[in-house]
Amino acid sequence: MLDGDFSFVLSDGAKDRYIAARDPIGVTPLYIGYHADGSVWFASEMKALKDDCERFEVFPPGHYYTPEKGMQRYFDPVWWNPEYIPKQPGDMRKLKEALEQATVKRLMSDVPYGVLISGGLDSSLVAAIASRHAAMRIEENETSKAWWPQIHSFSIGLPESPDIKYAKMVADYLGTIHHTFNFTVQEVKCTPQQHDTTLTHTHHMQGLDAIPDVIYHLETYDVTSIRASTPMYFLARKIKAMGVKMVLSGEGADEIFGGYLYFHQAPDAAEFQKETVRRVKNLHYFDCLRANKSTMAWGLEVRVPFLDKHFLDVSMDFDPADKTHEGGKKIEKYILRKAFDTPEKPYLPDTILWRQKEQFR
Repeated sequence: MLDGDFSFVLSDGAKDRYIAARDPIGVTPLYIGYHADGSVWFASEMKALKDDCERFEVFPPGHYYTPEKGMQRYFDPVWWNPEYIPKQPGDMRKLKEALEQATVKRLMSDVPYGVLISGGLDSSLVAAIASRHAAMRIEENETSKAWWPQIHSFSIGLPESPDIKYAKMVADYLGTIHHTFNFTVQEVKCTPQQHDTTLTHTHHMQGLDAIPDVIYHLETYDVTSIRASTPMYFLARKIKAMGVKMVLSGEGADEIFGGYLYFHQAPDAAEFQKETVRRVKNLHYFDCLRANKSTMAWGLEVRVPFLDKHFLDVSMDFDPADKTHEGGKKIEKYILRKAFDTPEKPYLPDTILWRQKEQFR
């Protein structure tokens, strides 16, 4: 029944009972360790267990643990089975409504929040939806004005990178207060440079020296995760220093909709579906781990609407033929783009909505 991102241990001291659980996809981290004396340990970081436990491992997402029952899976939707190939046609209206709901419910916040914008489709859609609801308090069903009605948006990249250019385009379109951070490999000073005529702020940060710290917080040696986490780690530090406590991000969309360019090579719709399921199941090892740990290293919370439980049920349980690229005839994530292609009240400019996917470099 729980709907959200969580890792917890709930203890009943009077009855000497406890239950540990992790959210369905593993947006937040959790580890389980086993001590020589037979006791079971839990922590959100491996480093908290390594000196005391004989062995420790990742607590699997979508499971709970009790001493009586051991590890039990509670999250088991029909699409979780890779042999299940859905047949019902993709409903773009349902898709759009589900993402709107997933984003709006994550705007519940009594602290200043912002949005991460990479300039790509996924984060831009989340930012567009958030900006439509930012003026009113979600906590009161949008019946009173919000405490922080102006959204701050954040992007990072090399000084002349397309990421920076397109993120600024999205921010200008949505009217957010935008902050750009330039990430460079060589060592440079961290001094803000404020433009005179705009609300955009540009900051410079250093790269290679931070990699040991990034690995320390990530607790992985996965090369791609470390590379992508380094700028995000810098970005989180600057965001938190500005007083923003929570940000929305676009993780998960590429896995759900087969947005990576290699999905063009899928031999058929069934294999396309199996690969999306495999990618979603592994998110807690890579994108979720990166997003959570590189931000929580600085005490910044990240929320990911695409991994909402209801949105996953809608988006993973329709005919994968509606997600495929039809031998290159369709752009990746076509159905998601089409669902938000509303000319009468556009969410995003066409240059963003229909922009070809690029790797974040």
